[in-house]
Amino acid sequence: MSRMGDVLAGFHAAWEFESDSVLIRYERGIRTPKLFQALGERRVPLEAIAGVTLTPGRRGTVVLRVEPRPGADPLMEAAAGQLKEGCDPYRLVLPAERETLAEYYADELRALLTESGKTERYLVAAPEAPLHFKAYDGKASFDGTSVAFRWFWTGASSAKWKAGDQSFPVAGLGGVEWRSPEVFDGYLRLLPRDGTPTVPQADQDPAAVVFGLGYGPVHESLPFAAAVLAAVRERGSAVPVPVPAPRRDPADIAERIRHLGELHQAGLVTDEEFSSKKAELLAEL
Repeated sequence: MSRMGDVLAGFHAAWEFESDSVLIRYERGIRTPKLFQALGERRVPLEAIAGVTLTPGRRGTVVLRVEPRPGADPLMEAAAGQLKEGCDPYRLVLPAERETLAEYYADELRALLTESGKTERYLVAAPEAPLHFKAYDGKASFDGTSVAFRWFWTGASSAKWKAGDQSFPVAGLGGVEWRSPEVFDGYLRLLPRDGTPTVPQADQDPAAVVFGLGYGPVHESLPFAAAVLAAVRERGSAVPVPVPAPRRDPADIAERIRHLGELHQAGLVTDEEFSSKKAELLAEL
């Protein structure tokens, strides 16, 4: 390939061409998509690339893009084709006058590509844990070994309140389903090993958090989903290990009991369910 360390800078990103990979560094400017800022930089091994294209862009630009192989990148697998064009981390937009230079690098890359088809493992690193974000009905946290959902009394459904806060060891999961927050019914759902959700509606499923206006934005929820997906694949054969629930703040417990009482008075929770759940909350003190 070209000399190691050659850099091609475009709008919002710069690509550094190395002997075995392309290092993509994203800018942190105010106009740079937040997803790019969250990713920071990504190293894409040549074996993870299926092809290279150079096409005309908008308003006097050209677009150099590498096509990742299916299964090579947990971020793209989690996105499942839902990313808008401007948030595609594999596109480098350049001024049209740099088309000749871009074509040179495209040809150099194509000459080195020898792999195709679906990969057996992820070749592009996932975002690193710990990660967390606020959904509409709860806070999602991932520490690298388990995912935790902590419900918000202002947004969580009664079904989720009845189920209580959730903790899911990675070894017990089969995958992740991410539906973009940029659509009406966006959510992040953790899938069991058989891949079939137990509750169809995400807002009723204790294994899912739902998005809303300002909640679960792409630059927070998608890297989260990718990190969990990568951990699931890496640890898929492990034996599930129970994770003890953390002790809660007394003020938080008091607020939850108050909300539980409101559900009880509204007839959404039975006397037995109210007593049982209240006892569980008090036990967390």
